Amino acid sequence: MVFAGGSSPSPAPSGNPLRVILTRGFARQVLLGRWFTVFASLLIMSASGATYIFGSYSGTLKSSLGYDQRTLNTVSFFKDLGANLGVFSGLINEVTPPWVVLAMGAAMNLAGYLMVYLAVSGRTARPPLWLLCLYIFVGANSQSFANTGALVTCVKNFPESRGIVLGILKGFVGLSGAVYTQLYYALYGGDDAESLILLIAWLPAAVSVVFVHTIRYLPRPRRRGGQETSSDPFFCFLYLSIALAGFLLVMSVVQKQAHFSRAAYALAAVPLLILLLMPLAVVVKQEYKIFRERQLDAALLAAAPPPTVVTVADDPAAITAKNNADAAADDKLETAEKKKLPASSSCLGSFGGCVRTMFRPPPRGEDYTILQALVSVDMLVLFIATICGVGGTLTAIDNMGQIGQSLGYPPKSINTFVSLISIWNYAGRVTAGYASEAVLSRYRFPRPLLLTLVLLLACAGHLLIAFGVPQSLYPASVLIGFCFGAQWPLVFAVISEVFGLKYYSTLYNFGGMASPLGSYILNVRVAGRLYDAEAGRQGGGAVCLGVECFKRSFLIITAATVAGALVSLVLVWRTWRFYKGDIYARFREAEGEGQDGRLPEVDDQPRRRPEEAAAVGNGGKG
Repeated sequence: MVFAGGSSPSPAPSGNPLRVILTRGFARQVLLGRWFTVFASLLIMSASGATYIFGSYSGTLKSSLGYDQRTLNTVSFFKDLGANLGVFSGLINEVTPPWVVLAMGAAMNLAGYLMVYLAVSGRTARPPLWLLCLYIFVGANSQSFANTGALVTCVKNFPESRGIVLGILKGFVGLSGAVYTQLYYALYGGDDAESLILLIAWLPAAVSVVFVHTIRYLPRPRRRGGQETSSDPFFCFLYLSIALAGFLLVMSVVQKQAHFSRAAYALAAVPLLILLLMPLAVVVKQEYKIFRERQLDAALLAAAPPPTVVTVADDPAAITAKNNADAAADDKLETAEKKKLPASSSCLGSFGGCVRTMFRPPPRGEDYTILQALVSVDMLVLFIATICGVGGTLTAIDNMGQIGQSLGYPPKSINTFVSLISIWNYAGRVTAGYASEAVLSRYRFPRPLLLTLVLLLACAGHLLIAFGVPQSLYPASVLIGFCFGAQWPLVFAVISEVFGLKYYSTLYNFGGMASPLGSYILNVRVAGRLYDAEAGRQGGGAVCLGVECFKRSFLIITAATVAGALVSLVLVWRTWRFYKGDIYARFREAEGEGQDGRLPEVDDQPRRRPEEAAAVGNGGKG
């Protein structure tokens, strides 16, 4: 048995930080660190929300290809289906590294949207409806590949901050619509929507290719001295994203009131790009902190005296105590390994084993198999609530161009609505992510109950659209955008908490499939059909004007959203006791607790063997 002599730690070497930051070794540390993965994911997310600006070019799509509203909503449905049918990307991500998923998504984005651009601009023959739907499905499906490759990786890299991670990354997706609008103005002048389609064809693909090899799974850091991993970097990301959202909001208002030249739009894009790149400064700061901690470890190791070796071979009492301790440690390790083995382990041998256990799920919070999760009542209830909630808000977003036109708003105001939805979509995502994590950790407030409250709030936005009160589309855009964004972090966090992280890539994407299903029911079958029927009664062909165009549709959507809120209360009731407990207890047990019950912090260094730890310790006990 070995005991180490004590010594006080020496301070880390000090000096000019730039002498460290500007070195090749530090640059390599930054590029290979977990925090740069977050930065790369933020940029990928900020370029992967092209589906949310469909309202900006839907009018051009409708007029250039001669579609009526129901046909346009059919195209919109396949866009939503592609954006949310991520089961394929999830299954691929289960067996390949994230860069494969990101590369596939980049290729699909470029191919799909480029063909839509060629069709709308007349550079190819007018495609039949099924072929255009296929184009936009492929292009939009690339968003699920980007989400799976980047977002799922970050959630697994920071599992105990999953609500915050989901909130900030989904928040940047929400901002992407307004980002696209500003870049579109700067690059193409904002004169025709065809150029916007071209922009969303090449920009997301380019960003994914640039960062494709920086997104990867990294080991959890050990926590030094029993201190929790700081969430300060995530709050810095939040503050920078708020600044970005504020800038985009100001630009949306100013550009609505004043005329901008092409040069002025280009100049306005400079602070936009600076704000998008500012999170890199947070990454550098965090990596410099890790560098200094490594310096402290090296100084401590150099200053430690040789260990004092105490021989216990001739001490029978010591031998007995040591054997008992080793046996207890072995029992504890065996018990921990059994706890870590989820019910899904039976699936590893054969598909038949997976089927046999599909109706015998583990306790909530353990790792469900894919089949166990899909047939569970919790997933069914969550899926139905998401269909009603997300389906209704997505119908409003996709039809915002036609809603504004029917109520007599000018085209420039419609672009403002799209930007407002994008910005408040961001606000909903980060609020739901950060706030739900805060109230969960402090008060054990269940996330499903927050989802219920968000669904009820969305009803107010739907009613404003239904009754067409003058100038009500501005607050309606705010409410719709906020509630649409807030639902996603809550849904995805609930899935990760109730069903575990083992198959999160697939289950995350299965949860997203509720969106296109709700969009088809409420958008194509309800809103599109009633709009065309009213347009036919007015005798105006494919164009409908007046409050009646969407009144009945959004009254039905309001009723469906209320039903979704009531259904979500079933999930609140079923998971109440689960959320009132410690939902991360299993995770801490799997990682191994310290004496104070806290996880060790990862310092990106390999774990020392027991004899090495004793040699560098300062008065530790054997």
